[in-house]
Amino acid sequence: MSTVVQTTGLTKRYGRTAALDEVDITVEAGQIYGLIGQNGAGKTTLIRLLTGLARPSGGSLSLFEDSGAGLNLQRRRIGALIESPALTLDLTAEQNIEAIRIQRGIAGRHRTREALEVVGLQDTGRKKVRQFSLGMRQRLGLGIALLGDPELLILDEPVNGLDPMWMATVRTELVRRARQDGTTVMISSHLLAELDLFATHYGFIHRGRLLAQMSAAELHSRCQHTLRIDVADPAAAATVLEEELDIRTFRIADDAGATGGQVILADHLDQASRINSALVGRGVEVRGIETRGASLEEFFADLVKGA
Repeated sequence: MSTVVQTTGLTKRYGRTAALDEVDITVEAGQIYGLIGQNGAGKTTLIRLLTGLARPSGGSLSLFEDSGAGLNLQRRRIGALIESPALTLDLTAEQNIEAIRIQRGIAGRHRTREALEVVGLQDTGRKKVRQFSLGMRQRLGLGIALLGDPELLILDEPVNGLDPMWMATVRTELVRRARQDGTTVMISSHLLAELDLFATHYGFIHRGRLLAQMSAAELHSRCQHTLRIDVADPAAAATVLEEELDIRTFRIADDAGATGGQVILADHLDQASRINSALVGRGVEVRGIETRGASLEEFFADLVKGA
């Protein structure tokens, strides 16, 4: 399997602030790579560096295993949607896509029609983009990104403004291109549950640093189970876990308060009875204990807290 995106120590600074801090990412051909991070985590900065809209302060990057003078040539193989689509409001959907097709030197006017059909805008006729809804503009931006069947798609929050039907349609189209055409997709999104439906690999980024990179299978394995202990006094329970049982890989649920809450353990799932006995022995009221899977959001929250 060939490497499509590779970064080594990639860094971008604005003054003293590191928007991206020594990030190492590898994306192989045919993967759907979900880039996960909070607002301001560095996702868009990384995408701008990959697409040539910004220059790195340090480190290196390669596209299609080319990191030298041919890097800009390799960028012609990319289709991208970064933040909100750049559209000419006084043109129609067809005119917008046709202008980009000519600019990029993509042969065949039929390519414009194909792009419009993929995003359901083939019947908008002479309607100007100025009159489009937010969702229609987003779909037009996606159509431009898909123009000419690029080998690498880089999409920054691509389903913003889309209704559930079109979110599902876009998801289906991206999966089809990855499986049938071998298209590589890098997609950033704050809709983690949506990404979990189709991403094959993940990169978790926080404050400019890559916290973890893994396949979907590995992520689901790590999210598979957590031990959740509902107690009247989470702080007291935490003390028992640390001092008596030497267990430190846990967190207290965000909604815990004066009336109690949950202590969540990612490890020691087979020691529920021992943990329960220790808590009760130290006077901590245990109101319930269960093992269940963690969501993608909870896994990411644990990563961030650990960082």
